Amino acid sequence: MRDKRSLSVSTVLILFLASVTARAEPPLRIAYPAFPPFHYVNDSGEMAGFFYEIITEVLVKRMGMKIVWTMYPWPRCQENVRSGIDDAILTVPTAERLEYTVTHRYPFYKKPLNVFTYAGHERISEIRKIRSIMDIKRGNFVVITYSGNGWNKENIEANGIKTYVASYLENVWRMLVEKRGDIVLEWPPGAWPDIKRSGTYIRVIDTSNTISEMPFHIMIRKASPYVSQVDKFDEAIMDMMKDGTLLAITSRYY
Repeated sequence: MRDKRSLSVSTVLILFLASVTARAEPPLRIAYPAFPPFHYVNDSGEMAGFFYEIITEVLVKRMGMKIVWTMYPWPRCQENVRSGIDDAILTVPTAERLEYTVTHRYPFYKKPLNVFTYAGHERISEIRKIRSIMDIKRGNFVVITYSGNGWNKENIEANGIKTYVASYLENVWRMLVEKRGDIVLEWPPGAWPDIKRSGTYIRVIDTSNTISEMPFHIMIRKASPYVSQVDKFDEAIMDMMKDGTLLAITSRYY
């Protein structure tokens, strides 16, 4: 009788644990493109990047969530969240993205955008004077960007500024040195690794003129079970700013 009772208790415990596991929420799936130093897989096959560290600190260490990172080309990242394959993306809120996601109030990072051009541009003196988006428009300069850049769509194209779009990030720089446009707007620490990989290093110029900032948020699909966590994300980011964690992470990368 003792063995039977023991077996019965073990069976009940197993069934109970299985039931709890079945009810547990799945991990939050974050879709991302390979884009050093933001988020990428390093030479050891491990996730790295300061966006990766910031999000891990917030969601895993401070909010106790489980997350999974899934890498795709950037347009597919956005489509996967829209269609429900993944839960979240790290990007700039736009009207189009807010149709299928929700986000928090404060950005976890603001990416400054510098004006890049190609060496020997015949209007280089004018380009070096660009200080705003309206300066680009008034100068009738052509911008080159990458597919899926929502900030460019809402701030550059929406202002009637001609734009050419590259399918991949590295191709942006190849198009620039081939003189298919006049300028690229990008963050230098993120741009230079792609410039080097594209083989255009000696032909690209950073004017050092910052014309705007891209505010980055975590954007969560409206139907995701994690939508209710966005306010807690804001609280955690504010705490990280106050205790120095945010600065400590970014200072390791640039």
